[in-house]
Amino acid sequence: MICEILSVGTEILLGEIANTDAQMISQGLSEHGINVFYHTVCGDNPQRLKDAVAIARKRADLIITTGGLGPTCDDLTKETLAQAFGLKIVPFEDQIAKLMAKMSGLNMTPNNLKQAHLPEGCTVLENDWGTAPGCAFEAEGCTVIMLPGPPRECKPMFRERALPYLSSKFGGVIYSTYLRFYGIGESALEDKLSFLMEGGNPSVAPYAKEGECEVRVTARGKTEEDARALCVPMVEKIREIVGEYIYGQDVSSLEEVVVKTLKEKGLTIACAESCTGGLICKRLTDIPGSSACVLGGFVTYTNEMKIKQLGVSADTLEKYGAVSQQTALEMARGVRTATGADIAVGITGIAGPDGGSEEKPVGTVWVAVVSDKDERVSLAPVRRKWSDRSYTRHTSASYALSQVLKIID
Repeated sequence: MICEILSVGTEILLGEIANTDAQMISQGLSEHGINVFYHTVCGDNPQRLKDAVAIARKRADLIITTGGLGPTCDDLTKETLAQAFGLKIVPFEDQIAKLMAKMSGLNMTPNNLKQAHLPEGCTVLENDWGTAPGCAFEAEGCTVIMLPGPPRECKPMFRERALPYLSSKFGGVIYSTYLRFYGIGESALEDKLSFLMEGGNPSVAPYAKEGECEVRVTARGKTEEDARALCVPMVEKIREIVGEYIYGQDVSSLEEVVVKTLKEKGLTIACAESCTGGLICKRLTDIPGSSACVLGGFVTYTNEMKIKQLGVSADTLEKYGAVSQQTALEMARGVRTATGADIAVGITGIAGPDGGSEEKPVGTVWVAVVSDKDERVSLAPVRRKWSDRSYTRHTSASYALSQVLKIID
């Protein structure tokens, strides 16, 4: 099934608001194995909207619109879509009654009744979060779903009304599971799994994230249990091929997995950060319940603070420099001693854009992770040619978290 999302609203074109509706719908459809091929934004203009609909119906099996269902004269989505498919707009008496009940005690002007006029024969999508109902119909081989524009209405309408409608029309239940990868790029991942991405049920689709990757496995079955069962052997195949890079299934982030694993094993962690400025601790403490395992950390940006707070040797700094494997290791040892943590991280580097040299270019970041049984020091795999300060810090922090998982294991 090919879907096009048609967002209606001049305010989107002018940049006055971000089109969060389309993003939310695309993500939701992707989770249910429906491919969104096109995003179109059209202003509140009848002819341009008519032209956009004419294009969409030629290339999509499913058109989902957002916006233009309200009471004002520029709310023209229903009228334009109905005309395009040869349908009349008629009053729905039950919707008029519901609208009047919702607006009881308010100054309801006559134009509000327009919201209860819908395409003849359509399925009404009840709006319990606002006044304008959505609707859906099928015509000329195309399924059309119309949703209100305000995000506080559009999101629940999509989840609670549109998705069940699609499931009822196209049969079965769609289930998706997600594998998260670190240490392999999207192109390399796709190359290894390409023979599994030739369609079918279940389907496999890779996605690039910042510094990591994700693979979605989606299946359709008569029940959710059936769909889940179809995904299991596919997930096992993927694990056989690239399992060394998988850090979690149906998880949100590296830090979520680190916190969960530390808590399960009854371990604690502390961090000594220089170039990341506390980002590792921040990401860990973003996870609810992290207080059970995160003891704290130090941001030691200057050499003086590295010496004073962590006990890094002045000789080490003089001989090897602040950005070195020796300094990273002493930072990790120092914070572990200071806090009594089971596992400690030390990270130091050059985030840029300035400060690099031929010997130590921007993007050089050393990461040390220590425990009572092991010590690991390595360079973070930062793509120096394309990195900026934010990217360097984020990817270096992610690498440090991945090394924490390895030392735990």
